[in-house]
Amino acid sequence: MEWFSRTELLVGKEGLEDLQKSHVLIAGIGGVGSYSAEIIVRSGIGEVSLIDSDMIKPSNRNRQLPALSSTENMMKVDVMAARLIDINPQLKINKFSCFIKDEEIPEILNNKPDYIIDAIDSLTPKVNLIIEAVKREIPLISCMGAGGKMDPSKIQIADISQSYNCKLARQLRKRLHKHGILKGFEVVFSPEDVDKNHLIYLEDEQNKKTTLGTISYMPALFGILAASQVIRKLLDS
Repeated sequence: MEWFSRTELLVGKEGLEDLQKSHVLIAGIGGVGSYSAEIIVRSGIGEVSLIDSDMIKPSNRNRQLPALSSTENMMKVDVMAARLIDINPQLKINKFSCFIKDEEIPEILNNKPDYIIDAIDSLTPKVNLIIEAVKREIPLISCMGAGGKMDPSKIQIADISQSYNCKLARQLRKRLHKHGILKGFEVVFSPEDVDKNHLIYLEDEQNKKTTLGTISYMPALFGILAASQVIRKLLDS
């Protein structure tokens, strides 16, 4: 197909075929995950699984691909799936419009993705997904907190054991250590300091107690970097 021609020119015919045979699961289709999903599909990857339980809100519009004035109150998974099919009509999509609960993860992973991008911003489902992925030896990259940060030059990719000065990464390491997981998967993180004056407490959110101010480009860059790492790893495998 003509729209794959520039990718094939770069990665070669065999590389493109490898991508087309690959399946990537993206958990969380917000500011980070929506950009991951877009990059994954535009690269030529042939199957994606999308997981998110949220509807689009006005406050999402500053940073999330599916968030438009015309898509408010629609499910993020549905809007993003339609967008991705418009990019690649031959794409296979598995949609899960649900909040990831512990008991649901094995069923979700039974689709046997080749790689997982964890863009979940709630700690407990994030931990549970990582534990199950590690148990099944499914390669995974996990995205840490982009909120409250503005300097793109500080974003890094490293093993979880090498992450630092990120509250979410610290909490994640602490929880995973209790399950014997000290290292073995990559994270996208930024050690940039966060000003607590940019934080507010939430009363109407089921799974979050606080939120940080967020600029348009930082979640996007986290998602793009995660997707780029997945694509390169799949091409090297």
